[in-house]
Amino acid sequence: MTMYVTFRKDRCKGCGLCISVCPKEILALEEETNIKGYRPAVCTDMKACIGCAGCAKICPDSIITIEKE
Repeated sequence: MTMYVTFRKDRCKGCGLCISVCPKEILALEEETNIKGYRPAVCTDMKACIGCAGCAKICPDSIITIEKE
């Protein structure tokens, strides 16, 4: 089963909380900034995602969505 992690990049503040809780260590901050000047989080290896939703739970702005295929 494939998991999809999506970020509302326009609302991400780049706090890194999601990165700190990912057990697979597949989240990172993008090099480019969003419209607000922050570096948004991104999943670097979607196939490795186990769908634990730790990132979505810890996000203070609720900008992360986990979906199963």
